[in-house]
Amino acid sequence: MTFKNIITNLKSLPPLSNTPYMIQQLYSVGDQNIDIIQLVKVIEADAVLTANILKLTNAPIYGFSRKISSISQAVTLFGTDEIYGLVLRYAIDEELKADTSIYGVDRKVFNDVCHIQSSLMLQWYSKIDMRHAQVMAPLALIMESGKLVLSNEVMKSNYIKEFTSGYQKAVNVAEFEHSLLDTTTYYLTAMLFEYWKLEPLYVEILKGLDFEMEVSPKVASYIDSLDVIRVAVNLKSILTKDSIEEACCLVEDLGLDSFHFRKVAIRVREQYNKVLINRMKKN
Repeated sequence: MTFKNIITNLKSLPPLSNTPYMIQQLYSVGDQNIDIIQLVKVIEADAVLTANILKLTNAPIYGFSRKISSISQAVTLFGTDEIYGLVLRYAIDEELKADTSIYGVDRKVFNDVCHIQSSLMLQWYSKIDMRHAQVMAPLALIMESGKLVLSNEVMKSNYIKEFTSGYQKAVNVAEFEHSLLDTTTYYLTAMLFEYWKLEPLYVEILKGLDFEMEVSPKVASYIDSLDVIRVAVNLKSILTKDSIEEACCLVEDLGLDSFHFRKVAIRVREQYNKVLINRMKKN
């Protein structure tokens, strides 16, 4: 299993369905100039996508007290950027139906992590720079997609036990991935987005997350904030005391308020704990 093999297999993936590309065209004029009425119409024209977007926006992890019953309501509450992320999230999940057990979690927990990463980004950064938060929350929701790609490849190989054992022992997952593949799953996500011709800014950010690249100060700030989120919330540590404190150190290094970050992280963790309790009751 090599990076070259994975990239070759990436290029054999089918294209995304038409709806995500139609929505991408709406965003090409600039996300602040989107025709919201047209956006709602495009989503509602796809009945399956509509049902899944409503399912995602009504997920207990978001903590809305009343049910979201329409796409227009979802766009109003979540904003156009986050809805874009949810559309991509659904489209990617449809194409990458992976078994995530090599990471020690099932798909439900994997999806939980993705939503928590997005929620934490939005709640943390909205008081620092709302525009930054709006741009990055959708990316935080879908940045782990490369792990689905890698999971599919590992499950088809003879290295399942080797990978699982190494992953469990790894202190730094990115370093472990690099030792096996000469890359990381965040870079794989970037390659996946590039192949599917998705948002170029997201490609640039993800390529720079684990590798030194020359980027603008703005892109560098995006990368730094995404790094904080993945340290606080990841498949090994979902807002644990240690992962929050490690993330707080990064926040301080950025010259930002770690007290504010810790407060938000604990609040998001409490929201997730309620979700887990309710899930256990139902089972």
